[in-house]
Amino acid sequence: MMGVGMAVAVGQPFHLPTRNQALFETGGAARYFAPTAVGDWTSGLYGCVRSNGGQFHEGIDILHQHTNRQGEPTDPVFATADGRVAYVSSNPSLSNYGIYIIVEHQVDGLEIHSIYAHLSAVEPGLRVGARVRAGQALGTMGRTANTRSTISKERAHLHFELAIRLSDRFTAWQKERYKGQRNDHGEFNGRNFLGLDPIDVFREQAARQSHFNLATMMRGQAELCRVLVRKTNLAILQRLAPLVERNPRAEREGTAGYELALNYAGVP
Repeated sequence: MMGVGMAVAVGQPFHLPTRNQALFETGGAARYFAPTAVGDWTSGLYGCVRSNGGQFHEGIDILHQHTNRQGEPTDPVFATADGRVAYVSSNPSLSNYGIYIIVEHQVDGLEIHSIYAHLSAVEPGLRVGARVRAGQALGTMGRTANTRSTISKERAHLHFELAIRLSDRFTAWQKERYKGQRNDHGEFNGRNFLGLDPIDVFREQAARQSHFNLATMMRGQAELCRVLVRKTNLAILQRLAPLVERNPRAEREGTAGYELALNYAGVP
């Protein structure tokens, strides 16, 4: 099943994950972003948009458009790009994401993951390892979560992220640092992901059309700070290889560590 009328040009890597097109319509933001129970549509954006700026939202919340007779959302959710299903969590009680899916993508030499959360159902037969095409149906929008406050029917939405998986040993790290703390999702725990702003990606792609390149976009981010890391086996070095600048001296004498340039959200 393919998405209909998605606001991207043929050949571009990222598609909108629902049929809601209001993102690209004048004055459409309030019809695209789902608000929190105590906020307006801006609380559905990425960044420090909640609790008066004190709470970071690592994705966007896309409002539903269609419901059944019971008022439950029926909007299909689509893969944002070609990729491979990396993880499916079908037990809503195990995460504040509720039922969610993670898809791994290779885009412009970068390994990026997309996350689709609060689903009511996963497409039958969708399994880890399955290849998916951009625009292929993954599931149905819902309002599942394990939080104390439920998502109301009128705020039903897709929580969507474009993210970098940080580590290949998150499970071991958590056991060592947070003894006794549960981890029901292993390496696909949400804490092991660092989110990009999907709206920046969609808008940059719409502006540059066939000239869009995700690696170029990430290299052009405003730099907030630099961090020196005295390790050479960082998993993100392989996942973000096009962002690594060559250092002839380090290549001759050996690499002792890396200097990471980060944006305001900690994204390299």
